[in-house]
Amino acid sequence: MNKTKLAQTAKKLAARGKGILAADESSGTIEKRFKDINLPSTETNRRNWRELLFTAPGLEKFISGVILFDETIRQKASSGTAFAKLLKRKGVIPGIKVDQKSHSLANFSEEEVTEGLDGLRDRLAEYAKLGAEFTKWRAVITMGKGLPTDEAIGANAHALARYAALSQEAGLVPIVEPEVLMKGTHTIAAHEKASRRTLMIVFDELKKYRIYLPGMLLKTNMAASGLEAKAQASPRLVAQATIRLFRKTVPGSVPGIMFLSGGLSPEQATVNLNAINKFSGRRMPWELSYSYGRALQGEALEIWGGRPKNVAAAQRAFLDRAEKVASAREGQL
Repeated sequence: MNKTKLAQTAKKLAARGKGILAADESSGTIEKRFKDINLPSTETNRRNWRELLFTAPGLEKFISGVILFDETIRQKASSGTAFAKLLKRKGVIPGIKVDQKSHSLANFSEEEVTEGLDGLRDRLAEYAKLGAEFTKWRAVITMGKGLPTDEAIGANAHALARYAALSQEAGLVPIVEPEVLMKGTHTIAAHEKASRRTLMIVFDELKKYRIYLPGMLLKTNMAASGLEAKAQASPRLVAQATIRLFRKTVPGSVPGIMFLSGGLSPEQATVNLNAINKFSGRRMPWELSYSYGRALQGEALEIWGGRPKNVAAAQRAFLDRAEKVASAREGQL
């Protein structure tokens, strides 16, 4: 393990004024996104959409890294250049989603555990050869009556730690992503409490597996009201609860916390990120950044609609949102 290289890459990914574009939607997920715009999810359409994003002029001003899907890291742009190489030429670090499908946790039917550890060492070696410099593994933590259970959190934390260890062994920065879902009618207090339990168990497991914290990043949720809750916490309350949560759980040696949008609209994800960074006053030990998927892509995808004539307009919409999110990442909106 080259700790210096890991720390340098993690620091670049969490660089001021930038964040990570999550373009790692699985085939099933992107099919749902394309269905919303009446576009078949063919290999060509998926490649064209990702190329639109990656070739957007000035992408590197707001994006430090891009998380790719297995299919995407093997694809080439219309110019014949592999996507990973195209991104590197722009100064953007390519990464790769390495977890596989989440499944119901045995004897805990309402909760899930993410799989994908089998064969991971060999897959990581291959991804490194294909140009990846960082990885991501998502664990889904479900909210509900009596949920989440410590057993489900523990099973996912164990998988996250083993993944992170294998990733660092391969010289790749792991993005550890425990997502306490915003889906539901829960209060912000309940979400903060569940998120606190989750992060405490995750970092305890990371410590057991000797993860080099300066050479990793945390990707996680804000503390927020359930998406279906009648009463929605204000951005300021989200900021207060989120910073309180991190102060109690995240070691200061972690260089960056990259927020996921978790089903929030592009505008709400931007406003909340801005409130968090304003409230923090830039006095936190970690960079508070973003790793958004839908919140960066949604508006552009609707404009594009699979039509070549709309590429330029879709790129402008994508960059406009990326600029706003980058400003919010500094608390400057």
